Amino acid sequence: METGYAEAVASLVCFADGTTSLYFSNGGGMIGAGEHAAVRTAATAFFAAAVPSLHELTIAAEHPLPRIGQVRFYARANGGILTAESPEVELGKGSHRLSPLFFAAHGVITAIRATGAGQ
Repeated sequence: METGYAEAVASLVCFADGTTSLYFSNGGGMIGAGEHAAVRTAATAFFAAAVPSLHELTIAAEHPLPRIGQVRFYARANGGILTAESPEVELGKGSHRLSPLFFAAHGVITAIRATGAGQ
């Protein structure tokens, strides 16, 4: 999941093997957070939330960074890369079709911050 902010784009990256990192386009990030059990647990929930959301994603022909206030999801599935983009404010309201995926991703970010990974 990538989120566009005025100062940078934040990119949360999770892989099925537990590898999890949070990167910032203006430099830095929290790398190797998946070594923490709480982060792995949150990442597993994120993957579980992604499965019912896959039908909402389309094939990614390009991979642009999201604009300020936008959230872009990427998933590697069905032999390709799928994507969807939505306004962060709509996702945060909880009624958007991708809100469960958004909240699960923020669960991973919360777990990363709680562990102090990468700091």
